[in-house]
Parts: sequence; structure tokens; C-alpha cells
Amino acid sequence: MPTQSEDRDDLLSRLSRFEKQYFPRYERTYRKLVEEGQQPKTLFIGCSDSRIVPYALMDCGVGELFIARNVGNLIPPWDLSAGFHGTAAAIEFAVLKLEVHNIVICGHSHCGAIRGLFEAPPAEATHLHAWLDLARDAMRPEPPSAAAIRRTEQRSLVLQLERLMTYPMVVRRVQAGALFLHAWYYVIEEGRVLVLDAEQGAFLPHEQVGPPVDTASADALAGRAPRENDPIDLDTAHWLRRPPTA
Repeated sequence: MPTQSEDRDDLLSRLSRFEKQYFPRYERTYRKLVEEGQQPKTLFIGCSDSRIVPYALMDCGVGELFIARNVGNLIPPWDLSAGFHGTAAAIEFAVLKLEVHNIVICGHSHCGAIRGLFEAPPAEATHLHAWLDLARDAMRPEPPSAAAIRRTEQRSLVLQLERLMTYPMVVRRVQAGALFLHAWYYVIEEGRVLVLDAEQGAFLPHEQVGPPVDTASADALAGRAPRENDPIDLDTAHWLRRPPTA
């Protein structure tokens, strides 16, 4: 096990490599972002899990993503009933100030937060216990299993999208066709990202995902009865909008 000194030295050596190797290669980009300001087009809301690397998943560079991360990629209520929260502030900043075009909520397989719904965290983790309530409605009365946890991980993503649509600035821009919401499910062990297809109500490989549904279709689909084989058994049709035609 590394000593405290070795841990510190490792951290400092990583800083040194950034300053001496990484930054010089991208100095022009950093200076431009300072002079012109950041202009990311996507807000990425992801889990704090160390295995999730947003820039790698989206093949992005510096300045291309505005990122908010928390345990379980959960969305707190907009009405402050859950108290102050940085994720809510990040959403408001991204939508109102940066005017992002997309919000991606990215969950993943083997999520410790979702497993925490089945296996309670330590009693001392009082904040974590309360925080996981934001995903509890994604659970179903079934015994824990790999399949049950995966279904819950995906249902939670849908639940977070529902809660995101309670943010007034989000609803307003979605309805105007200026903002698009996406739910992604990253299967870590396969290096594959499944994308929520709002029309089909399922997480699919990105090659199989259809275009955003228009408002009329969304409203019609939102009222349909759940299908027997719906994998997440939550209505999904009303999040993605095609921009209005001129």
C-alpha cells in the first residue's frame, strides 16, 4: 500500500505532466476559450463513477462539454424541496446562460448507486440514503439480480428525464425546439452505449435509434397504454422534439 508521501508525490507528478506535456499541446485552444468564453453545445450529466469518462465517450476536446456529475446521475427536484444542489444549478446555468442544445443524462451498468437501492449503504451515509430516494421510484417488487439491477438502472434514467422536464427553462426550450434531451446507458464491459429511443420506449444501439419525434406524434404516443414488452415500462415519448420547420 502506498505511503502518504508516495500518494502525494504521484498526484504532484500528474500535475507536472499536465503543465509540461499536455497544456503546451493545447495552449492555443485554452487561450481561445479564455478570450472568447466557453461555448459548449451539450450538458453531460453523468455518474461520479471513475469508470465513466465523458470526453472519451463523446470523442470531445476541451471546451466541448459542460459537465455535471453526481452519484447515480440523478436529477434533484427544481423546487428546492431537496435543498440546495449543484446539479440543479448546473442545469440552470447550462440552459439559461450557455444555451446548450442538448442535455445528455448518462447512466451505466454496474452502478453502485442503483445497487444501493437493493443493498442499503452504511448507516453513517445519511446523505447517500436521502440522495438515493431520487431513484427509488425506478424500483419494482422483484428480488435483486443482475437483470433486475440493469432494468432499474435504465428505468432510473427515464425517471431522471421526467424530473428534468419539471425545470421551467428546460420545458420552455424543449417545446420551442431549441433543446433536446437524451438518455444514454453505457454498458461498461462491452464499451457500448445504448440510447433511449423515445418513440419505441427502449434503449437501443445508436445505429437503430430513429429521429426525434415531432410534437403531434409525441402527444399521441404519450397517451398510449404501456406495451407488454416495454423494457422500462415508463412513458418516454414526449422528450425529444424535431425543431419546427420554417
